[in-house]
Amino acid sequence: MQASLLVIINSKITTMIIYETKQVYTKVGNIDATNLDCPQKVYDYMDGAFDSNPLQEQVFVILLNRKNVPISREQVTIGTTSSCLLDPSTVFRPAILAGASAIILSHNHPSGDPSPSSADMRITKKIKEAGKVLDIDVLDHVIIGENDCYSFSDKGLI
Repeated sequence: MQASLLVIINSKITTMIIYETKQVYTKVGNIDATNLDCPQKVYDYMDGAFDSNPLQEQVFVILLNRKNVPISREQVTIGTTSSCLLDPSTVFRPAILAGASAIILSHNHPSGDPSPSSADMRITKKIKEAGKVLDIDVLDHVIIGENDCYSFSDKGLI
């Protein structure tokens, strides 16, 4: 939905477009009502999420309730075959709107190798720090490869 707002600046009339945001829930599947407490469960939960653009990096944030049970997964950015632009505001916007208590970050590596890049390491640290400020726990960052995944939590990096 869009609305117009009339603004007068320096005696000139300018029209600005104002956007309304809303949360829309779409069922993507069924999972057990257990928490995502290991990378394999995250890997399974993300099954099919990257299928629409398998040759591009895609970043999802998994929103969790107080019991660390998934509320939803939200695609927050899509990039090229080897990189994505990502910042904390993009990651935490859906979490704040949904009232999530914690998040798990997940993205794919189209190359099939889930090993993190130095950029993956930097942005994960930055997002973890932003989560502390917002009081939203960042439980893990799981990179999905061809038949495997890399967990920052399992490696003690988060």
